Amino acid sequence: MGQVVDPETGMSFAEMQMITNVKEEQPGVFKVEFIPSSPFCPIAFKLATDIKNAALKVAGVKKARIYCHGHTMEQQINEMTNKEQ
Repeated sequence: MGQVVDPETGMSFAEMQMITNVKEEQPGVFKVEFIPSSPFCPIAFKLATDIKNAALKVAGVKKARIYCHGHTMEQQINEMTNKEQ
């Protein structure tokens, strides 16, 4: 997930230290928290989706819950990203 690139800066999330926490809540179920580069980041929804997609590619990850913090629309981002399908 740290390899996900912020298209505005061209830097990875690892380089920007945007991923603040990764925790296995249950076997195969991970919670990932991140802070976008700005409280008004126009692509925060996309970044949350990119993180989720990257997390689901990691061996052993069955489910990923992604939580954005520090964004003016964090509640909507979190609801949309973690919506059950």
